[in-house]
Amino acid sequence: MELSKLNEQPIPSEGGLLNWLLFLMLFLKSDDTKHWEVLKMHEPTLSKAMTALEYLSQDAEAGRMYEMRQKALHDEASMLEGAKEEGKFEVARNMRGKGMDIATISELTGISSVDLE
Repeated sequence: MELSKLNEQPIPSEGGLLNWLLFLMLFLKSDDTKHWEVLKMHEPTLSKAMTALEYLSQDAEAGRMYEMRQKALHDEASMLEGAKEEGKFEVARNMRGKGMDIATISELTGISSVDLE
């Protein structure tokens, strides 16, 4: 299909090649992304391509800011995961302090009995 013929096409409600072609045509015509949301609803895999395209088309400063934000999000997720683990061990210590046996604590917290000893 020729991209020039896509101008007359409405955004289809089903996914497929036509949505990908419309996405590329919209990007090439302008940086207007207002129709991208409609395309994403009908073709969920386009979301990843749109994110990558937005990232690649940024200027150097915007790209650096994007990288910093991605790193901050990753660091926050790692910190939360560490806090969850620490919280589990604190609960396990409290359970042990109340006299619960290691096998039950292991079953309830998901911590191996070897790590609890």
